[in-house]
Amino acid sequence: MATKLSVNINKIATLRNSRGGNNPSVLKAAIDCQLFGAEGITVHPRPDERHIRYSDVREIKPIITTEFNIEGNPTEDKFVQLVLDVKPTQVTLVPDAMGQLTSDHGWDTIGQSKYLREIIDVFKKEGIRVSIFVDPIEDLVAAAADTGTDRVELYTEAYAKNYLSDKHSAIDLYVKAAKVAAEKNLGLNAGHDLDLQNLQYFASSIPNLLEVSIGHALVSDAIYLGLENTIQLYRRQLAL
Repeated sequence: MATKLSVNINKIATLRNSRGGNNPSVLKAAIDCQLFGAEGITVHPRPDERHIRYSDVREIKPIITTEFNIEGNPTEDKFVQLVLDVKPTQVTLVPDAMGQLTSDHGWDTIGQSKYLREIIDVFKKEGIRVSIFVDPIEDLVAAAADTGTDRVELYTEAYAKNYLSDKHSAIDLYVKAAKVAAEKNLGLNAGHDLDLQNLQYFASSIPNLLEVSIGHALVSDAIYLGLENTIQLYRRQLAL
């Protein structure tokens, strides 16, 4: 089964917010991405609402025909309440600091296991699938299984950074992490800096990869290639 593509539309909201008003519309972007072949929509509202706003998330939910993935830091009460109100298909828990430009590390699933167990249980009781952001470290992936999470999302910046210089070395830790996830019966997602250059090799090398979430690169490509064409090009990289 091919890995699903979830399109992160945060950058659409960034462009809208830079000018004010509602152009481009993130609601229309979510609708169109699904029509053009995206198998999920991802949003990552941050406390300062510098791109996706909390109101956007609530407006998007009713038009979702695929899967809805909300990313964010559950230490923010406002975020937790948003997820519980909206009830997306999946919530991806990311340990972002306040004001952080972009996600740059995963959870310490060993040191923060108690907290993760408690907060994951909050969402799972509401029937929401939970994924947690982790670095490709075997011990951390193994420990994630003890938190009760359904999936882990491998943080792929290191892979993307090293892909052009040595793709075999770049993928090694991720292959090992994926094998641990399979042994622990954890679903496997991935995301961060995946693009048309490095996506196919990653997806073809990682066993049991269920979903990738891609935003910045995809939206950047769409400026030149068109949104519908770009989504199809990304899906083609995942059609193993």
